[in-house]
Amino acid sequence: MENTTFTYQYSAAQNTEVEKIRSKYLPREISKMETLRRLDFKARIAGQLQSLTIGIIGILVFGIGMCFGLDVFGGADWLTVLFCALGAAIMAPAYPLYKHISKKTREELAPEILRLSEEIINS
Repeated sequence: MENTTFTYQYSAAQNTEVEKIRSKYLPREISKMETLRRLDFKARIAGQLQSLTIGIIGILVFGIGMCFGLDVFGGADWLTVLFCALGAAIMAPAYPLYKHISKKTREELAPEILRLSEEIINS
């Protein structure tokens, strides 16, 4: 007689690892909740990159003016005033730009966010 036996070893840790790897290769469905989260995130960070870039450039120019004021680069008072004023002028529109872009993006995304939230609440 032939001995036909089946041996099975179960490991919860191994099974979890296999499921993780398997999930990477399955087609991914984006749920309504995930879409809502992404839209909300996009609305919250709108304008940050642009305003931070302008603000940082303005701060660096202002810092150059401060270096002239502290005689790091040789010290010419007119260069101090010039660079500090220029840096402040560059920094000034950073926050209004952020507010404008943020408001515009929220207005564009609001209908979709409200529609998705209604669908999620009613289901």
